[in-house]
Amino acid sequence: MTKEEKKKAKEEAKAKKKEQKAALKAQKRAEKEAKKSKAPINAETSKAQPVAEQNAAAPSKTEGEEKARPIIRNYHVAHRADGKWQVKFAKGEKAIKLFDTQEEAIAYAKKLTANRGGNMTIHKKDGSIRKQKY
Repeated sequence: MTKEEKKKAKEEAKAKKKEQKAALKAQKRAEKEAKKSKAPINAETSKAQPVAEQNAAAPSKTEGEEKARPIIRNYHVAHRADGKWQVKFAKGEKAIKLFDTQEEAIAYAKKLTANRGGNMTIHKKDGSIRKQKY
């Protein structure tokens, strides 16, 4: 093999590696967009697939793989120092919404759990738990 042939082979290998890297990057970008839009995207065509095609193309789960756990939202109805009642996420710092009475806060939290799923914990005025997993 001459120097020119070696150089040409090296350039071809480099170009092939660059193409593979670009294809992988495009696939990752398509997966990221699919997560954002919650619509499956085919990396080659960059168009959304019909659900039937998606199910047919989906790889089967093996024993080692786990299913994604659903997000469980825990809402707390608690009293604040300023005298208002708040609805907030568990371990959340900010209140979702403030109310003048506990009854209004409970009604709002019930709507949230019905629409978005999750559990509700009601606290007494002193902070102790009145009712959990409502």
